[in-house]
Amino acid sequence: MQKEIIVLLGGPGTGKSTLINELVARGFCCYPEISRQVTMKAQEQGIEQLFLEQPLLFSEMLLEGRIEQYKNALEEPDNVVFIDRGIPDVVAYMDYIGDEYPEHFTKACEDFKYSKTFILPPWEEIYQSDSERYENFDQAVKIQDHLIETYKKYGYELIEVPKDTVENRILYILDKI
Repeated sequence: MQKEIIVLLGGPGTGKSTLINELVARGFCCYPEISRQVTMKAQEQGIEQLFLEQPLLFSEMLLEGRIEQYKNALEEPDNVVFIDRGIPDVVAYMDYIGDEYPEHFTKACEDFKYSKTFILPPWEEIYQSDSERYENFDQAVKIQDHLIETYKKYGYELIEVPKDTVENRILYILDKI
């Protein structure tokens, strides 16, 4: 079997981390979203929202971390690896805020390709803000639009995961792989 590196994507609060946690509980190899760690590390240094205050620095750190996740996933003994958010997310967020970014952001999106991409739609009933998620639901929907546009620009076919129970969403994803 060929290595499958599968990304779960979607705007903030769509249930990606919940699904990753459930996949881990079922024994799958999964890599968590790293933006929370980057944000929390900056908060420990007194920067409340690194993405808002220094978006390019934040995005550089995310890009580096996501490339490292991808490379590590290639080395995993498991044939299937799930990742919470992918490299093109970095470009989508920079486009969302309207900031420019270096060419190596685009090159990374072209060089590191995922096997499958599952997108979780905005879902107001499960959406929650917290100390690392500053966006409101309307902003989350706009981010979703940028994610769709960005992933399609890099040639991905997005498989939409229906709004349903965690169990049914997991079964849907596993059925598609």
